[in-house]
Amino acid sequence: MVAPLKVSLVQTDLIWKQPQANREAIQSQIAALAGKTDLIVLPEMFTSGFTTEPDALDDSVTGSPTLDWMKQQALHLQAAITGSTVFNNKNGYTNRMWFVEPDGQASYYDKVHLFRMADEHKRYNPGDRRTCITYRGWRILLTVCYDLRFPVFCRNRNDYDVFLCVASWPSSRRHAWRTLMQSRAIENLSYAIGVNRIGTDGKGWHYSGDSLIADFQGSLVVDREPEQGFVTTHALDYAALQKHREDFPTWKDADDFELQLKQ
Repeated sequence: MVAPLKVSLVQTDLIWKQPQANREAIQSQIAALAGKTDLIVLPEMFTSGFTTEPDALDDSVTGSPTLDWMKQQALHLQAAITGSTVFNNKNGYTNRMWFVEPDGQASYYDKVHLFRMADEHKRYNPGDRRTCITYRGWRILLTVCYDLRFPVFCRNRNDYDVFLCVASWPSSRRHAWRTLMQSRAIENLSYAIGVNRIGTDGKGWHYSGDSLIADFQGSLVVDREPEQGFVTTHALDYAALQKHREDFPTWKDADDFELQLKQ
């Protein structure tokens, strides 16, 4: 039997384009989680805020202070840690979501759907694969922000138990964020976890947070007040998920298709 997964959501303001200051601020917020959680979830571009000016940021294949920091935190806290950062992979920049486990194993997903309304597609290269990882018996789909709007890409092909989305989603579109997160949970018979930032970034965009966890029926099991920073932990129940899938097996009638990503 797969044990419950204790997931900690970190809803926080971010310091504009100051990676070291953001790492230090987040480290102080998550210090109390040592030995008390299995997975810590940070927002999209948690070291900088969402930016289409990545050139001065400090993570690349030749040296990644953020990845090193994540490995240190995962080991110290004995919990996996995930979130996205700007990353230079020699061929250009990607919006990379790292998933780092306590033993130092690091998996990643490069954001596939780049937000053209902010010209993200002009400064970053899209990822070329969907990424599911298995951690402590749980299968987790990694997604970043705008990916949430594409249900075919997010479709559960019996390959995940948790839909995980990290975001910098402006407050002007918070209704869409909340509705789509619950929709992804319902249609995919999975838990859906979304972590979004708060505050105002260097471009003047405001973020209300609305970080949440929806269960496999779309019910909000974590839903805190917007605009406020918090760290909260909730245990996902694997047995309850499996029972719902057995009692209401819509997956048996799902359409079959092949996913082809744009190149």
